[in-house]
Amino acid sequence: MSMTEDHGGDRPPSAGPLAHRVPDLGALELLLAVARLGSLGGAARELGITQPAASSRVRSMERQLGVALVDRSPRGSRLTDAGALVTDWAGRIVEAAEAFDAGAQALRDRRDSRLRVAASMTIAEYLLPGWLLALRAERPDTAVSLLAGNSAAVAERLVSGEADVGFVEGLTVPAGLDSVVIAHDRLIVVTAPSHVWARRRRPLPAGELAATPLILREEGSGTRQVLDAALGGLARPLIELSSTTAVKAAVVGGAGPAVLSELAVGEELALRRLVRIPVDGVALTRDLRAVWRTGPPPAGPARDLLSLTRA
Repeated sequence: MSMTEDHGGDRPPSAGPLAHRVPDLGALELLLAVARLGSLGGAARELGITQPAASSRVRSMERQLGVALVDRSPRGSRLTDAGALVTDWAGRIVEAAEAFDAGAQALRDRRDSRLRVAASMTIAEYLLPGWLLALRAERPDTAVSLLAGNSAAVAERLVSGEADVGFVEGLTVPAGLDSVVIAHDRLIVVTAPSHVWARRRRPLPAGELAATPLILREEGSGTRQVLDAALGGLARPLIELSSTTAVKAAVVGGAGPAVLSELAVGEELALRRLVRIPVDGVALTRDLRAVWRTGPPPAGPARDLLSLTRA
């Protein structure tokens, strides 16, 4: 089959909900199994479905995407060039789904072995899902409850005994807590491509950044604390929002510039939905820390989680 085969005139939708444009996880897992086994029948057996059902699912996926994915012959099934590319993307989606499932399972499990984790928003959104997936592999019977908030809220939960271990992004360790640095992070200035800063030929002076109203996280956020200290003060916020995701959405929508963790904006920069603005005269870096109540280091599941964050 040709990569441009029309499949009976059906064309993939160019708009509408993402769920209508992207194959479901079952179809992507089937495609990955075909790629690994070289046989549609073998893939069907591995997934516990019939071969006609597997063939139907592949045809449906091809119609949805508008390209041929699998060449079938008496000798087996071979991916087309387009199929090989789609399989590579499918692998990333399935890995992300596994991390999502691990996080969701951790939030709903209620078993004897329990770990309560408090994390600031950037770490909770961009690092914890992978750590929790690895922890579940080591401790499948440990139920993890996750409490997400800004760095100040994390400290409060630990001091009050509501959490066993926490993760923060601020400059200092709050009173009553011990800590260890687990990683380093860089904050970067980002704007929409239409913003005047995106057309600059020279780095933005730190003083101009400090004097410019920005889209900021709320008071108590580690990101805001680090930025305020690095610049020696900030202008009144243009908009104040309570999550990294909300800040990103506002910047992408053209509301104004923001300073965000490099962890949070990789996809948007790659797709040119955001533009990175170089800054001169200031280093916007910070430590990411694991924190716990002052005393002995965490034991049990909390100790295992800490070991995974530093692997």
